[in-house]
Amino acid sequence: MWRAGSMSAELGVGCALRAVNERVQQAVARRPQDLPSIQPRLVAVSKTKPADMVIEAYGHGQRTFGENYVQELLEKASNPKILSLCPEIKWHFIGHLQKQNVNKLMAVPNLFMLETVDSVKLADKVNSSWQKKGSPERLKVMIQINTSGEESKHGLPPSETIAIVEHINAKCPNLEFVGLMTIGSFGHDLSQGPNPDFQIEVGSTNVRVGSMIFGERDYSKKPTPDKCTADVKAPLEVAQEH
Repeated sequence: MWRAGSMSAELGVGCALRAVNERVQQAVARRPQDLPSIQPRLVAVSKTKPADMVIEAYGHGQRTFGENYVQELLEKASNPKILSLCPEIKWHFIGHLQKQNVNKLMAVPNLFMLETVDSVKLADKVNSSWQKKGSPERLKVMIQINTSGEESKHGLPPSETIAIVEHINAKCPNLEFVGLMTIGSFGHDLSQGPNPDFQIEVGSTNVRVGSMIFGERDYSKKPTPDKCTADVKAPLEVAQEH
């Protein structure tokens, strides 16, 4: 289990990325042999960080980045330097998405995945908006499940998982369901054993890491959030794809 923390900023983004990737591989090596051998995707969470840091990480081989706020993602993904220097970049939206911000999100250049679908109504809205965009590819989506049962987190209860997955597969032809996203409870007592919400060793295929790569965030420079909610800092964020 990893706790969110700053990989020494003095080491630089490149060294931090290598260290994080090494820890991912160490966790993968501890997986039971009966689990599928799938290489996890590292999503570098760049919220509040400048475009130059994204470009630096891209230069060290990182291709997938995550953002929590629609406006910040739109501005960063539309940055001329990123568009020019990072042609293979893939953006994941990882924050809570309000329906009134769906069309704005769909306009993000190089949007690759929406990790936080948490209702049938949101899925329908995203499906409709992506269709109007006219993209030849379906938008990849994950369903956010609140496995820890914490009121401070968004996401569906586990009991509703099958119904929304079936809805997306049957009624949302412009979306591609690729897996489930969960965020582990922040206050778990490790003396009682590993956090049950949240163990990369049990087969997670999507791993989100922010400050360990880019250094601690400066929230004084954070853009106005899409919604006034508390920013819940999880130890690490993982998702399971099939």
